[in-house]
Amino acid sequence: MDESILSELHKMVDEYARNATLNATLRSFIAEKAEEKTSWADMTRCTHRMLGGRSPDLERHAALTELIILLLDIVDDLQDRDSPGRPWMTCDPAVTLNAVLAMFAAILGNCDRQGIGKMVGGLLARSIQGQQVDITDKVQTEEDYFHMVADKSGALMQLAVYMGYSLVDGIDPDIAATLDQLAVCGGIVSQIENDARDVLRLDIKNDLLHKKRTLPVLFMLEDSHAEFPELDAYYAGAMTSGQFVESQQEFVQYARDSGCIEYCKVVQALYKDKANELYELLPPMQEPWAAKFREIFVPDYEVRYNAS
Repeated sequence: MDESILSELHKMVDEYARNATLNATLRSFIAEKAEEKTSWADMTRCTHRMLGGRSPDLERHAALTELIILLLDIVDDLQDRDSPGRPWMTCDPAVTLNAVLAMFAAILGNCDRQGIGKMVGGLLARSIQGQQVDITDKVQTEEDYFHMVADKSGALMQLAVYMGYSLVDGIDPDIAATLDQLAVCGGIVSQIENDARDVLRLDIKNDLLHKKRTLPVLFMLEDSHAEFPELDAYYAGAMTSGQFVESQQEFVQYARDSGCIEYCKVVQALYKDKANELYELLPPMQEPWAAKFREIFVPDYEVRYNAS
């Protein structure tokens, strides 16, 4: 996260969190987020610039994108309880809750100022709906999974893109629709990569430990009754989480041997091809922003075989 975005975020914090303790807490949360490699702000910037936009409000929009993602990251960690070292998990839970509310206030205030509240609210609602399906174990089939991911992750990528093109006067509705579809594809591909990596983890973030039914897990469950019945037993409740942890290396080895990672790569390739097709429907865009946009949303994805 660069200094321009940090400055905008700090301005919003100073405006909406005037209590010294709350202000300092939010700044610590932002500092934690700033260390991440992924730049959601760049998604918003690239979209705007490649369309020829020159809005003076771009940096504020890009910072809003980052703030929305930070808020949802915090909520996700509070739900999953699998990131105990992050500052929003180590401070007083009541203070974290107030910080979340202050972020919502800042988002609402700035969306109203820019006239984008309805669209942002709708995309947030979609993402929350997808998260609700995820945390309540409603995913049972691949169809369920793709619907959930399109909402949970795809809507957030779409939001980042929307925050960029919403500042472009007179944007062609067909271009906007193509960008929306492309962003959802990018969100799905990115989530598949995360899920493939997470079944190989040897820590508490392993999705198998939490009995999630992600794409690689659904693939494994197809044949595990014959090849690795321990997985069926764990998902059926015949094994405790403590017993899983004791045998976690064996579960991860089965994930490596099952072919689920290779399957994820094939599905990723299909969505990547679709994203490429959508990109080709766009008219010529401004460089170097168009190249950067393509690098973000249509990269040469490669699922990592080692947990990070």
